[in-house]
Amino acid sequence: MKSSRRSFLRKTFSLIPIAAVAGTTAVSAVASAKEKGETFHYVPVFFNNDEWRFILAATDLLIPEDEFGPGAVSEGVPVYIDRQMELPYGHGYLWYMSPPFQESIPEMGYQTNLVPRDIYRRGIASLNKYCRDNFQHNFADLARDKQETILHDLDAGKLSLDALSGKLFFSQLLQNTKEGYLADPVHGGNQTMASWKLIGFPGARADFIQVMENPDKPYPLGPVSISGKYGALK
Repeated sequence: MKSSRRSFLRKTFSLIPIAAVAGTTAVSAVASAKEKGETFHYVPVFFNNDEWRFILAATDLLIPEDEFGPGAVSEGVPVYIDRQMELPYGHGYLWYMSPPFQESIPEMGYQTNLVPRDIYRRGIASLNKYCRDNFQHNFADLARDKQETILHDLDAGKLSLDALSGKLFFSQLLQNTKEGYLADPVHGGNQTMASWKLIGFPGARADFIQVMENPDKPYPLGPVSISGKYGALK
């Protein structure tokens, strides 16, 4: 039987992998990063302290560390997201951002007047306010099962935020988490190329002639980053 993580990756993250395990909050995410990754040593450029703690807790829930490999936090996904907020993407410079703004079907493309930076800043502040009003703590300080429920409610459109659509906020978070976990390490995430190893992606290798004649067989070499960094096969 295929592992849940491998299935999750091969389906291009079409399902939300929020693990139903109890007992830890953002503290576990930071501890994991300290032991195995560079997230712990990273100083955020865009996110403030409360926002950063939310990003750590939320990405740890979306792609948790398990027996099949490291999770989002130790792989540097929070670093990836923070860096993206200071690039043209985070400012929406590459998008058409003129009115009218209105709700529409997905096929019509991006319709909101908020760029990613605004979505995170308003969304995290609004969600933390909701959590304090209802549970006396910010999101990062809640029990893991409560955090999971909140993320599920955001995704399902059951939880309305003051500043923006809860579903829009969750979609932004999930999309960037997926991107960071699968991106080249030069962008901050996927530092050990764990996701590439899991799905058999060779990365930036230039020569595939030796495998073209052997379809349906595992690629025998480890992945390579654009920077030239090698990832061990095992």
